[in-house]
Amino acid sequence: MIRFEGDRRFAFPRADVWAKFRDARFLLPCVPDSTPIGTPTLDHGECRVRPGFAFVRGSMDVTLDVLDPVESKSVRLRIASKGIGTSSEVEAILEFSDRDGAAYLHWMAEVKQLGGLLKAVPSGLIKGAAQKVIDGLWQRVTQRIEKES
Repeated sequence: MIRFEGDRRFAFPRADVWAKFRDARFLLPCVPDSTPIGTPTLDHGECRVRPGFAFVRGSMDVTLDVLDPVESKSVRLRIASKGIGTSSEVEAILEFSDRDGAAYLHWMAEVKQLGGLLKAVPSGLIKGAAQKVIDGLWQRVTQRIEKES
């Protein structure tokens, strides 16, 4: 399937940064073009997203689950989405360490499943659209961490 990977540096203590990424209540508002559904918990949240992609119409319901948190070291995220005739599942693994007095995050995300109309979309289009969402997510996460720290 499609895989993304990268590194981020945050000029804050690793434990503080890890605490943000292990909290669905912090992460959900960072999802671009989203509206919360219900009240998120530490480990679970839902939102509705209006994707700006020509190949996806309407809105998608997104579920975020925080899995396997290991204090200040790692966390696994499962993101599932469903829309009219579309579905997807993405898994992300985040690993935290200290470098040069800052929190260092190595992340890896993989599209585990595409369903419905998304199966017919070329992987290059999916990858480009996903990269746009990832970039927007990182921008919002970074702004929130800086604002709250």
